[in-house]
Amino acid sequence: MSELIQDNKFVELSYKVIDQKSGDTLVEVEFPIGYVHGQDSTLDESVTMELEGKKVGDIVEVPIDGNLIFGPRDEALVFTDNIDNVPESYREVGTTITMESEKGEQHNFIVTRMNEESLTVDGNNPLCGRLVIFKLEVLTIRDATVDEVEAGGAIIDEPDVDGTIKVPI
Repeated sequence: MSELIQDNKFVELSYKVIDQKSGDTLVEVEFPIGYVHGQDSTLDESVTMELEGKKVGDIVEVPIDGNLIFGPRDEALVFTDNIDNVPESYREVGTTITMESEKGEQHNFIVTRMNEESLTVDGNNPLCGRLVIFKLEVLTIRDATVDEVEAGGAIIDEPDVDGTIKVPI
């Protein structure tokens, strides 16, 4: 019998996010993501609940209201400025610009529109205000190690620039 997703299993997934209205793929992961089921996770609880009991090869589609996860769109986070006021390096749709408020708080904005005269940035999460489908494919299920359970995800050995091995704690 193949393993099923349950608490303390290490799970690897590929996924994409599809706009329910247009059917367009908004996000598609290039590399699988891994997490330990039942532990703190970057996945929304509604997604992990749907994955419970699934096996390798299963494809799960979870409808998500972006407003519930990321909050409603805030039009006060959309700014348009004269193109001459914007540095050349930011003049490309899709560029992320990190700005700092007077209080020192940082916030990311994405260049969403640009023409010869103006540039528009949007500080809302791109999924705000959208109904989307998270389409996930289960790639791997195995017992998580003690370290992975504690970390809530994969423990990856990464070489340091000086040749030593770094292990996240």
